Amino acid sequence: MVEDSLDSVPGDAATARRPPSTFARDTTVTDTSVYERFDREWPDCWADAAALLEWDEPYDEVLDADDAPFYRWFVGGRLNAAENCIDRHLEAGRKNQVAIRWEGKRGERRTYTYYDLHREVTAVAAALRELGVEADDVVTLYLPTVPELPITMLACARIGALHNVVFAGFAPDALLGRMEQDDSSVLVTCDGYFHEGTAVGQKRKADAALAALESTIPTVVVDRLGADHDTQLGADQYAYSALADRFEGATVPPVSRAATDPLFHIHTSGTTGEPQRMTHATGGYLAGTTWTTRAVFDLSPGDTYWCTADMGWITGHSYVVYGPLARGATVVLTEGSLRYPDRHRPWEVIERNAVNVFYTTPGVVRTFMKWGESFPAAHDRSSLRLLGTVGEPIGPDTWEWFYTHVGEERCPIVDTWWQTETGSILLSTLPGVSEMKPGAVGPPLPGIEARAVDENGRELPPGEPGSLTITKPWPSMITPLESDRYWVLAEYWQQFSDRRADTWQYATGDRAVVDDDGYITIIGRDDDVVTIGNRRLGTAELEAAITAVDGVTEAAAVAGSADGDTDLYVFATAEQDLTGREALRESISDAIVDRIGRFASPAAVVFTPELPETHTGKTMYRVLEGIVDDAPLEDSEPLRNPEIVGELTTLWGRN
Repeated sequence: MVEDSLDSVPGDAATARRPPSTFARDTTVTDTSVYERFDREWPDCWADAAALLEWDEPYDEVLDADDAPFYRWFVGGRLNAAENCIDRHLEAGRKNQVAIRWEGKRGERRTYTYYDLHREVTAVAAALRELGVEADDVVTLYLPTVPELPITMLACARIGALHNVVFAGFAPDALLGRMEQDDSSVLVTCDGYFHEGTAVGQKRKADAALAALESTIPTVVVDRLGADHDTQLGADQYAYSALADRFEGATVPPVSRAATDPLFHIHTSGTTGEPQRMTHATGGYLAGTTWTTRAVFDLSPGDTYWCTADMGWITGHSYVVYGPLARGATVVLTEGSLRYPDRHRPWEVIERNAVNVFYTTPGVVRTFMKWGESFPAAHDRSSLRLLGTVGEPIGPDTWEWFYTHVGEERCPIVDTWWQTETGSILLSTLPGVSEMKPGAVGPPLPGIEARAVDENGRELPPGEPGSLTITKPWPSMITPLESDRYWVLAEYWQQFSDRRADTWQYATGDRAVVDDDGYITIIGRDDDVVTIGNRRLGTAELEAAITAVDGVTEAAAVAGSADGDTDLYVFATAEQDLTGREALRESISDAIVDRIGRFASPAAVVFTPELPETHTGKTMYRVLEGIVDDAPLEDSEPLRNPEIVGELTTLWGRN
């Protein structure tokens, strides 16, 4: 028999914090009855989200449940996402407000007002039409964090085309597969970009993928490297700047789209398995992201907002582009690593741009912790009003450091949970209303129902770990727009259907604990477990024990069979100035034995400068498992820091 083990979870009510009174007084959502009202009026409560948008034609009904579980939102309504992100702000007298502030890898800076953004988006939209792009065609974008990326995304939305953003660090084969799957009509890429001061040939990678396509498609190339790097354009390839200049001043009315029409495709790229394509519909997605941007991030027109996510992932779509721009905020974009050219860069960005809301991953915060509090302390952070995290659970110690050394104990932290599939945040505190519990993500947002269930789909009592499920649909959920894609949704919604036919449940794949107050603590993926001594141990539980040891900043626990038997192996990062690593190894082993039992005592503890992480901040366990089991890594593309693989292999060899 394999058992679950969970001795304790973070988010203790004794450590709960109220939002500062000044913040609570001035925030956009202050009414605690919003939860009760949304529950009482569901699903019509989501008309509140739709009311934040401009509609060309009003919708007939909020929710169409005829094809459940494949729900459709705001049926009959028509709107355009780009118009909601740009045009309406011009009409509201905000044309001279800054929409985007971009800081390049080499210190370059560009600023776009909403009027500037409108002109360039319209020009690019006209250029895409000239290249043959029509409504419902797909344009693949293969770009780093440069302004041309969100501009082209919005240009696609303006003419009713779908964008398919591919992370710039992916190899040609990954790009090829995504273009083929989406039947791309046009590719937009760049000549290259800079990585730690070295030029990376992006067009060379794009050309390799294009050469393998069965048919030729037009390619638009952004000049990122500058005049010092000569780029040759081939047949059916066009310079972005020449097209933008040619169509400057063009008139391209936004194409009115049905709320149920697709806005974009996006491919997941998790820590295990193959990428899967998801599609989000225009009305529900935009309503969900705009409402949560207002309610969770408290963003209003004119606020300055910085999210460190790459636009190749769903966080970049929802909370770099669509949500903040629909709210009329000023979005800060930063190219390249936060540590380049030095560790002062994040705090200089906040100080220079007077950032109000800062949204990042717990992994980034742990990196800040390793660098030390002297770096944020050297800069003015008085503009900050709210902090947020996403991508993985944030431990109580990391939460406290973020709250104290970045937010100066005056900025609420919204610890958000959501997925590519959900499109927008589903679990979080409302910063002007809810208490914060360090380590607990918070309750479901108004209008959302979530619970922890057993293997039969039955709700578990408070304190018992189970599978996290969402039990009501929400506007920004993924939508099946082609019949051959129905399996993507079916695998989520049919998990419990044979056991609880009377209950609609979306199986998230995460494990969670719900406390007496309804606050949810995420304890890892259902498949993020190791089996030691015939006992199933959640990696989050093990890692919580390890990171509670003084001097340890981050940890990952994996099972492996390096010596023939299956044992526990720990990879950990430590404070920079720490000495006595052998004593720390013993402390880690003792902490696991005390929390879990002697059977789980690790076979080895390896100290590393960093853990391998995806660009969304998740630890890539299969890299560590491969190192322990001496299995070659087949694909490092999803890694934010692929260089750490070689270093980890060397460190393991010295173990």
